[in-house]
Amino acid sequence: MIEIKTKLAADVNAKTGAAANATAAQLKLPFDLRQKSRLRTRLVNGEDAWLMLPRGEILRGGDLLQAADGRVVEVVSETEDVLHVTCANAAELARAAYHLGNRHVPVQVGDGFLRIAADHVLADMLNGLGATLTTMRAPFEPEAGAYGGGHHQSSEAGHSGRIHEYKKNV
Repeated sequence: MIEIKTKLAADVNAKTGAAANATAAQLKLPFDLRQKSRLRTRLVNGEDAWLMLPRGEILRGGDLLQAADGRVVEVVSETEDVLHVTCANAAELARAAYHLGNRHVPVQVGDGFLRIAADHVLADMLNGLGATLTTMRAPFEPEAGAYGGGHHQSSEAGHSGRIHEYKKNV
């Protein structure tokens, strides 16, 4: 089993050229699992992996991790069900974003659109606001937040040592 305990800093990747080099393996996860700091999972090649990162670390597609044995593992954002939100104008889109933010919903912001994890309650709210919704499968990369995503409240908070397991059939 591969043990992963280190996320390579973006500036280190650029300086060393690690991002340009072929990675030894890939770790493909949906957003909700890229927020976990303790996770038993499986790499794309089928190898079991043990993720043990510092608390509060959120993984993004393209991030590079270093395994205990020195291998570099690339994080891949798994395609998942999302709601693609558009509005008739910028003011309506800002209003939709405000209401999602007021509910502390992770939101991906794009040029003229928002994306959120598929949720029928939020879909009803957004429809009521006049938004146009399209259900799609896409990688989900929400904003890190005002403080850079270093702190994230989840069901894991306060449960030191809690391990999550995710093994996708490869």
